[in-house]
Amino acid sequence: MVVSLYNFVLKLLSLSWLTGPIFEKELRVSSRRRRNYVLRFTYLALLTIFLVLTWLAYVPRGGTGLYQISRMAEAGKGIIAYIIWFQFIAIQFVAGIMLSTSISDEIYSCTLGLLMTTPINSFQIVIGKLFSKLLQLILLLAISLPILAIVRVFGGVPWGYIVSGLCVTLTTVLFVGSVSMFFSIFNRRAYVVIILTILTLGTLFALLPILAAMFLHSVVSESQFFSAVSYANPYVLLAFDTDRMMSPRMGGWPALSWAVHCVIMLVASALLLLLSVLMVRRVALRQAIGELGTSSRGRRRRSNTKAVSTASEHRDFAPPPRRVKGPAVLWKELRSPVFGRRKIAVLITIAIGLIFLFVTYGFCADENALDDEWVHILYTVIFLALGILFTIILPATCITSEKESRSWPLLLATTLSDRQILFGKFAGVLRRCLPVWALLFGHIMLFTLAGVIHPLATIQMGILVAWIVVFLSGTGLYFSVRFKRTTTAVMMNFGVAALIWALLPFVITLIGTIVRDFRDFHAFCELYWDTNPFVHAVVIIAATARNGGLRRYDWLEVGARDVSEATIWMLSCMLGYMFLGLFFAWRAKCRFRRNVF
Repeated sequence: MVVSLYNFVLKLLSLSWLTGPIFEKELRVSSRRRRNYVLRFTYLALLTIFLVLTWLAYVPRGGTGLYQISRMAEAGKGIIAYIIWFQFIAIQFVAGIMLSTSISDEIYSCTLGLLMTTPINSFQIVIGKLFSKLLQLILLLAISLPILAIVRVFGGVPWGYIVSGLCVTLTTVLFVGSVSMFFSIFNRRAYVVIILTILTLGTLFALLPILAAMFLHSVVSESQFFSAVSYANPYVLLAFDTDRMMSPRMGGWPALSWAVHCVIMLVASALLLLLSVLMVRRVALRQAIGELGTSSRGRRRRSNTKAVSTASEHRDFAPPPRRVKGPAVLWKELRSPVFGRRKIAVLITIAIGLIFLFVTYGFCADENALDDEWVHILYTVIFLALGILFTIILPATCITSEKESRSWPLLLATTLSDRQILFGKFAGVLRRCLPVWALLFGHIMLFTLAGVIHPLATIQMGILVAWIVVFLSGTGLYFSVRFKRTTTAVMMNFGVAALIWALLPFVITLIGTIVRDFRDFHAFCELYWDTNPFVHAVVIIAATARNGGLRRYDWLEVGARDVSEATIWMLSCMLGYMFLGLFFAWRAKCRFRRNVF
């Protein structure tokens, strides 16, 4: 009796009833993966760089001792705010990618049905997969805790901000991981899950609040609206908490309850996990009884195939094979469906997105804001970010997907040359990215016909999009060849884009605030900013969205230029980035035959 009670209490405290052996298995696998240690080292290195640069920016070396002591509180506020926001954004990004194949790997390797023949239930499968990945992210959060505790000694930062920031980060990461895991049940491709997760988060935390603000701005006050939104929006909540921490005397915003927000996010995560458990059980039972398809459509397709084969046997002839015309890889990439197998769902999603877009157009027209250049800058930046997102993900998956399906060695064993394979994959990337970039060009052409934007904007935006696609496709193809897993390749391509267009500009800006006396370095910083694609887009729209007229292109370092000089600068940037993209593509071709298995 005592032994049984002791074993029951021990099992209850160990939480093995919650996660099962899946959690232990995933931990053993994760501890043997080198990329997890590389991720921790990179995370700690970036935190250290931000810590040093922020300290030097807030506490200059030339002041007196009393002045430096007086600046320590401001330095502590800046450092902690940067750390909280850095880990809040970075860990969400990592969670969405790490969990993008958590269930699909088990489904399409046909091991999910085998798990259902063991004492492991679907609840333990889902929770074990989720917690094993989240534990790696919690370790990243734990790395920053000593830094936060040490910096807080400088004063000025209440413990409440640190605790609320960590709790909001944990609940948001749990929600993002739950969303990514839920989509991984229905999609085999990791890039589809990542895109759906990002679009879902953008819709919940950006699009819906913006639409609500448009329709309710005359009904409720600004403070009441943002106070209500903050209970379900972690970005708004953390932004307001940061503002109050940096400026304690700031008024106008009501106090926000982060505890209520965390409870709401936990409830939303629990509902998603419950749906995931039900769907995993359904798919696992179907596999356990021999039905390998995951949908009724798959079963109908198999039954139709059997009917056709039976009819063919009776007629003593086989259906004619499809003839390959031209380069095989190019033919295959061009014939593959752009929207995947779920065409109806994708088309419905696109239709809903276009309806929301035209609703925003109607609201801006009602407010007489369609003639404002900043409105078009906002639309352009959103569409450009969406296009860059797809262009980052799609090239990084085109070869790793072949490796994961084990068709890459077969492709290399054919008579196709490496150049033909590379060209075919690149053409497939362009074809899949085209519908997303059509949003940007559709917006510009629509308002060009309306006489708001000058027609030259289409040409200059085409120059910008051309070098973005070539550069990101080259880096994506290289990482897709270099690594075996889609998750790693996508993370690396994201890392390159974030490093060049976000982290480096941020770092050199901090360095510029430290070395205020070096004008040459400031000129270099502004020149580097002028190569950023978002700066290009803003400058182009600001110069062309003048009721069909043109004005001078105002760059940061290049300065105010006319049309020809600005176009020459855009072409120079295009040549530089295209050279880098083609270099990465060439290196990808050179690595085709290395580490095939």
